[in-house]
Amino acid sequence: MKLTIDVADRIDKALARFYPEAGRRQLAALFDDGAVRVNGKRAKKGDRVAIGDTVELAREPVSGIALRPAPDPDVPLTILVEHSDLVVIAKPAGIPSQPLRAGELGTVANAIAFRFPECVAIGDDPRDGGLVHRLDIGTSGVLVVARTLETYHALRDAFSAGRVSKHYLAITDGHPTARECDAPLAQRGKRVVVDAAEGLAAYTEIAVEQRSPDHALVRCIAQTGRMHQVRAHLAHAGAPITGDTLYGGAPLPGHDGFFLHAVSIALPLRTDKLVVEAPVPQRFTSALAVCALA
Repeated sequence: MKLTIDVADRIDKALARFYPEAGRRQLAALFDDGAVRVNGKRAKKGDRVAIGDTVELAREPVSGIALRPAPDPDVPLTILVEHSDLVVIAKPAGIPSQPLRAGELGTVANAIAFRFPECVAIGDDPRDGGLVHRLDIGTSGVLVVARTLETYHALRDAFSAGRVSKHYLAITDGHPTARECDAPLAQRGKRVVVDAAEGLAAYTEIAVEQRSPDHALVRCIAQTGRMHQVRAHLAHAGAPITGDTLYGGAPLPGHDGFFLHAVSIALPLRTDKLVVEAPVPQRFTSALAVCALA
């Protein structure tokens, strides 16, 4: 596929105008895979393009129905709450919340599509599959899925308005130096950074529940829902999550990944408040023992 640039801009923003439904992650994957060339040369997503430049794509982004999650019966699904208008599941660490590419399997959204097919068409992004929020691949815990479009929009509005309370448990290297963090966050590639000029508002309450000489068990309450918010805020408070090498955490010998668990969520449901807790997984309990926090 060949395109001709008609407005000088960054190449990633130019492609977003050509493919407005493709989504940021799908376009980023094109650059990561070397599938974008400008005037014959491989392009990075921050490169500038001029009017008249020729862009070649090794593959064209897909959009719309093609991005909806396909049913996958092989992904485990632990259901915590099942209502007629929503379902709440306990996501394991190591499984993505949703697919990034058309036809991708192995995500929570794929499992939801198999068990609750009515969710497939629900969401602002066709990949949502009813998910009203997401958890990082390495994070375990409570994940909420809408079964009706009305519930989806109501819950998304509640998240945006700060009416959803999310509690996390984290094992950290060292001890946090603050009881709260309101540092604004901005995405930079695969991670987020504190950026007072361009960052989005973010707020996390931080409470140490247990201490050992080298680690802490920390409860965090996230009142906003920025990408990697708890991970970045704990690192900013001097206590990166154990195993979270992206944010300065040290690997835990004998254990893979990092240790962040979305332990509970409280959200409005019609005229009531729904509170759901996810049991702490065995991998997290085992890490507590290794860190002398059990």
